[in-house]
Amino acid sequence: MWNYKTPGIPDEFFERTENVPITKEEVRVVQISKARLCPGYTVYDIGCGSGSISIEAAIQVESGKVIAIDYDPNAIELTKRNVEKFGLTNISLILGNAKEKIIELEQADAIFIGGTGGDTEDIVKICQDKLKSGGRIVIGVILIETLYSVLQIIEKLKFNSIDLTQITISKSRKTSTGTMMLARNPVTVISATKV
Repeated sequence: MWNYKTPGIPDEFFERTENVPITKEEVRVVQISKARLCPGYTVYDIGCGSGSISIEAAIQVESGKVIAIDYDPNAIELTKRNVEKFGLTNISLILGNAKEKIIELEQADAIFIGGTGGDTEDIVKICQDKLKSGGRIVIGVILIETLYSVLQIIEKLKFNSIDLTQITISKSRKTSTGTMMLARNPVTVISATKV
């Protein structure tokens, strides 16, 4: 389906539904690069939504595995359809509350945190214990309040190499008279390394 090693699968390649979010292509590219993935890694995708991060990460880790978690049955079903569409076998799906499910998992080399229903700060705390030393955490946020609280907890937990990247994307759209650029909501990507 995607015959390239580089991330950046076009959004239109994914199965989509109205009520389940997708991390947009350009934001995914930045998040995947910030995770610094290697073959054989174990990766969590918390708040997997459509599974776009899970798919991109699974391609990068090859013989490794991705564990996708979401509390929304629609998101898990959509991720499952996308996993099947891309023919990947190294993604496991977990339906449930991330704060409860993460505790049961093996340690991870990298963790992506997306839609968390307002529990981002608590999930970061739990993930800090599940992340291997030298592992990377990558958090995509759109709300200023979430950004502030996550930065505070990341600094308190003594992560290092903390990086904030704000991504503002405009995509082209054909109109009857030419091409216009439509802006998408800015996303701030927080990435850090566990000491």
